[in-house]
Amino acid sequence: MKKMLTLCLLGVMLLVTACGNNGGNTPANTPTAPPATTNNAPAEDPANNAPDETAELTPEEGATLLVWESIEERPFVEAIAKEFTEKYGVPVKFEEVGAGDQVNKLISDGPAGLGADVVLFPHDNLGKAVQAGLVLPNDFYEEESKGANSEIAVNAVTYGGTLYGYPRSVETYALFYNKDLVSEVPTTFEQIVEFASTFNDPAKNKYTLMWEVGNFYFNYPFVSTGGYVYGDNGQNKDDIGLNTAGAIEGMAYYGSLKDKLLPMNSGDLTYDIKKGFFTGGTLAMDINGPWTIGDYRASGINFGVAKLPDINGQPASSFSGIKAWYVNSFTKYPQAARLFAHFTSTKEAQLKDFEITGALPANKEAANDPAISGDEIVKGFLEQFEQSTPMPAIPEMGNVWSPIAAAFSEVWNNGADAKTVLDNAVQQIKDANNGAQ
Repeated sequence: MKKMLTLCLLGVMLLVTACGNNGGNTPANTPTAPPATTNNAPAEDPANNAPDETAELTPEEGATLLVWESIEERPFVEAIAKEFTEKYGVPVKFEEVGAGDQVNKLISDGPAGLGADVVLFPHDNLGKAVQAGLVLPNDFYEEESKGANSEIAVNAVTYGGTLYGYPRSVETYALFYNKDLVSEVPTTFEQIVEFASTFNDPAKNKYTLMWEVGNFYFNYPFVSTGGYVYGDNGQNKDDIGLNTAGAIEGMAYYGSLKDKLLPMNSGDLTYDIKKGFFTGGTLAMDINGPWTIGDYRASGINFGVAKLPDINGQPASSFSGIKAWYVNSFTKYPQAARLFAHFTSTKEAQLKDFEITGALPANKEAANDPAISGDEIVKGFLEQFEQSTPMPAIPEMGNVWSPIAAAFSEVWNNGADAKTVLDNAVQQIKDANNGAQ
């Protein structure tokens, strides 16, 4: 039956070829370009064309590209776009749109034909983008992207088993420490508590360690030692792991630190408060992200960055974010857009981005380049990233923040029972996920 069907199809194809006016042939090693699209229909998924990954992707004739990125990344985007245009002859226009705003903007602009051909946003917006049909899979460069980049980064830009993103940079938080106050970097929270017993002096604003204790983003390490948010790499809304035995134990330990480290209510521990103490030389250690590096360097503080200390004998996993390029499914030039997304996410491109903006690379070889591995500050963040957990990318993550933040607040400020508040928070999350009123 299969042979007969194949012969029939072959006969039809020969008949159409004989009767048509176009006698040209597509080279065997050149992927067939998806058809140009109208303004209100997404491009055909190029995966259906089964592209030959050994071939060079060819941009469509007359292609031009619009790229969205934040103003901070403009110097890099313009520099790499210039190289791309020189190599492929495809003009690239830059439009300033914040990374966190791009998916919402694409929801309205994409179908109208006004969206950028290539966009860049944090991975936790991917689920929303995929469910709205806004982005095409990273199919042509799939194996190359998977092999070149950190597995954590690749998993983060994969949704429902399909790779969509072209990883570009990674971000997480780590332990800043004042080298003039800390002679040996602690590797466990027990060591931090021991240091605090001789260093802390609240009357003089002297504190051993601070973090935003009311913010679940920074509190995740305490439930990571045996707990998790959503199962199946953060994509199963029905598997909530925030009240496992390990999460409860971590939450209880978190609550015990108020008297030992930070006799303040959670609302009083803000980013600016911490920054003032650290740059003033009275805070020994601070859990913060790479966005703080510039301010701390400008202050003249002699500081370093290291992995987070272990909690209850287990590595502390931080939340991480991965920024990646994505191809708009409504683009008129899917071939050129895929080529650009790949071109701007290679090892060389990520090293250039680090040189220009300081963005931490997702590419494994780039991360091991002497320019990066030789930087103590960057190395500390990348080491923490390797034991991080990407924030879940499913839309139901939005139902987590408020209930779990309230749970942490109750434990820290009021000494509430860890199991009781976590059980209550998980039930609220389940109700929200299932549409309960």
